[in-house]
Amino acid sequence: MSDFNIGLIGSGRIGQVHAGSIADTKGANLAWICDPFIEGAEKLAAEFGGTVTIEPEEVFTAGNVDVIVVASPTPTHLDMIDRAIDAGIHVLCEKPIDLDIAKVEKLRDKANAANVHIAIGFNRRFDPQFESIKDRVTAGDVGKLEQLVILSRDPGPAPRAYIAVSGGIFRDMTIHDFDMARNFVPDIVDVFAGGANVFSDDIKAENDFDSVNVVLRGRGGELITIVNSRHCSYGYDQRLEAFGDKGSLWADNVTATTVKHSSAAHTEAAEPLIDNFLVRYAVSYRRELALFLDGIRDGKNYNPTFDDGRAALILADAATESARTGKVVSVDGTL
Repeated sequence: MSDFNIGLIGSGRIGQVHAGSIADTKGANLAWICDPFIEGAEKLAAEFGGTVTIEPEEVFTAGNVDVIVVASPTPTHLDMIDRAIDAGIHVLCEKPIDLDIAKVEKLRDKANAANVHIAIGFNRRFDPQFESIKDRVTAGDVGKLEQLVILSRDPGPAPRAYIAVSGGIFRDMTIHDFDMARNFVPDIVDVFAGGANVFSDDIKAENDFDSVNVVLRGRGGELITIVNSRHCSYGYDQRLEAFGDKGSLWADNVTATTVKHSSAAHTEAAEPLIDNFLVRYAVSYRRELALFLDGIRDGKNYNPTFDDGRAALILADAATESARTGKVVSVDGTL
């Protein structure tokens, strides 16, 4: 199969990103767009093409859809994956896989036995900077990996209405970092997390944290430190460092250009950070889709799997428990 007809479920902010990725990917055709808010679907169709509908069942039974991209709200994700399996349609689903691990476990055997490709949208694995570090760690450039540090801070918090249904910072935000941690250290055995409320009364009122630190320990003694904040005065802060016995590798923040300015007032002043995750990770979203389609063609798996989504949720649940109790939570043997 060289060309794929793709059905997009959801035309909101992340759905718009996926529509752009489909349009930019050779061999991909946006055939359907589904959203109960039909105006959003119609707006995307006017820009990228495709038939619009408010009913997912129309997409699954159309007969001309090879791939489903799920960009709808989190509570719909497992149902969309289940429907795709039954319809024999490959599915790329946004994170998190769900907020309830029991529901994930219920679908796990069916998902792993399915004759379709299932991928979870941890797109940051495909960021060129982070992917380069991973490849070089694998190649031995830092020797034995001892420490991994992941910093992720948003420019500002989401609206309170979103925070209320997000599942909390660990399941909504840190979950990307949990997957990145497992990309480097798959065998994590315990989790220790701390959370604080230092600036947002709205987030505190929702019984959530606005700032968190997490330490994960791998079976080989590797330590992974994750630093998150729901706000950052200087933009979208995304950095990563891998440290080993032979050296370190790190990725700094990305700016629009590499130009720096020196004067009597400052030295090597850079441009502001990119302040939007959709722009910062635009390349990774496109690579995510392209590799998913390549994997279908090749009969291989290049993307995070259903079990990767499950593992990230287990870590998020453990971090939530640790932050509430102050205890180290073992995940040994559960991932």
